[in-house]
Amino acid sequence: MSGEGGQTKAGLRVSMVVAERSGDQLAALLLQGMQRAWPGLTSSGIGGPQMAALGFDAQWSCDELSVRGLVEALWRYRHITGIRQQLIAQLQANPPDLFVGVDASDFNLTVERELRQRGIPAIQLVCPSIWAWRPERVKKIRDSVRHILCIYPFEPALLAQHGIEGTFVGHPVADVIALEPDREAARAALGLALDRPVVALLPGSRPSEIKALALPFLQAARVMLNQRPNLQFVLPTHDLLKPQIEAAMREAGMQGHVQLVMGRSHEVQAACDVALVASGTATLETALHKRPMVIAYRMQWLSWRIANGKRLLPWVGLPNILCNDSLVPEFLQEQVQPGPLAQAVLRWLDDPESVQRLQKRFTALHHELRQDMPTLASHAIQKILAA
Repeated sequence: MSGEGGQTKAGLRVSMVVAERSGDQLAALLLQGMQRAWPGLTSSGIGGPQMAALGFDAQWSCDELSVRGLVEALWRYRHITGIRQQLIAQLQANPPDLFVGVDASDFNLTVERELRQRGIPAIQLVCPSIWAWRPERVKKIRDSVRHILCIYPFEPALLAQHGIEGTFVGHPVADVIALEPDREAARAALGLALDRPVVALLPGSRPSEIKALALPFLQAARVMLNQRPNLQFVLPTHDLLKPQIEAAMREAGMQGHVQLVMGRSHEVQAACDVALVASGTATLETALHKRPMVIAYRMQWLSWRIANGKRLLPWVGLPNILCNDSLVPEFLQEQVQPGPLAQAVLRWLDDPESVQRLQKRFTALHHELRQDMPTLASHAIQKILAA
């Protein structure tokens, strides 16, 4: 274990679990910081390609856990529960020095509670959003984790009210995204024209999100293109989702009008003038790129009824939540219709003064969240291991 004064131990063994591609990005950044603090560190568990590129031993892909909504999770309950039980058994048989759950609290809190009962320190990167919905999770969090690495500044004080230790480490994406993204360089890198407006289409990173949102997003793009033929559309995706996206493009009549990009979502966000984006981490990334957006979300109806009944805030989009203001429009469930989505996107293109005001708010948010997460998180972990 690490000692006093920030000393490190070569050979630290860490187990990590992420459940989606956005978590893979967060975990990879944390892993980089931990590898600097513990040069001999080895890591394994459930992860994605960015973690694997850093030497992480992914025994399962994070894509196997990627679901959205309570009903969708129930459909895959046996498969996901089977993976979790295998993981717990492995970790109990060969305990790591530390377990780090990255977001995915429904999966990770159960693992963390089992490990904590065996004396294995377990921490969580990304506080479960008890401030937004499902406040009843507080007891399970308190029973499961030693410490929470919080990515939003108000969370440690909220956790302390419930007897849970937390440290604000900043949002890792805020460290990665430039304070002043270079739109021209991003457009050149993507082969986009510099003199024509660019609309980014970001329908999500999970199969369930693509199923729900890709077609209405592309139909909205069709409406926009009919009204403004000079628009350029670009959509980042990955190989797992590409067939679904291409099918939706055909159905919407947008073949040849949308540039598909494998990965490179940050370049797409930097290049665009406005984004149509699924609620989630991508909305915060778009805000940190200082781009206006329209947020949309749609899920299986029963999942929505359950989730909406436990919601504590008037918004679902992170930019609105973090700024405590209705800065960007949100379209949810039956509101996700091509015409209204298209008109909301076009309004941003027609209102440069509102865009400038929005950019000032997003710049202030960026400064608040930019805290060098990998370093601060590693320092917090050293204290936890030394205790």
